[in-house]
Amino acid sequence: MVSRDEVLQKWRQGGGFESVGRQLGMAAGKAYMIATGIPADGSDSLAPEDQEREGLQLGGSQALLGVPHHNPTGPEEKAEVMAWVRDRARAELKH
Repeated sequence: MVSRDEVLQKWRQGGGFESVGRQLGMAAGKAYMIATGIPADGSDSLAPEDQEREGLQLGGSQALLGVPHHNPTGPEEKAEVMAWVRDRARAELKH
């Protein structure tokens, strides 16, 4: 298991959470959550004291999830999103 200190140490070296995730063999969003204690999906409301957490990315952490981050309006875009969801679900079943 990777500790918060390990993740933050690598993050401090630069390259961001994408780089940290690659180095530690995990998704960037998982590295972000280990480091900050906050999910990268931006779903949590942050208390003022949470905004001081080391590694916190206000307004930009969702990109760490590797999720298409545009509004799918056409049928092709919606199919792309559904394919991504299916792939993620299959990957979770393997773990």
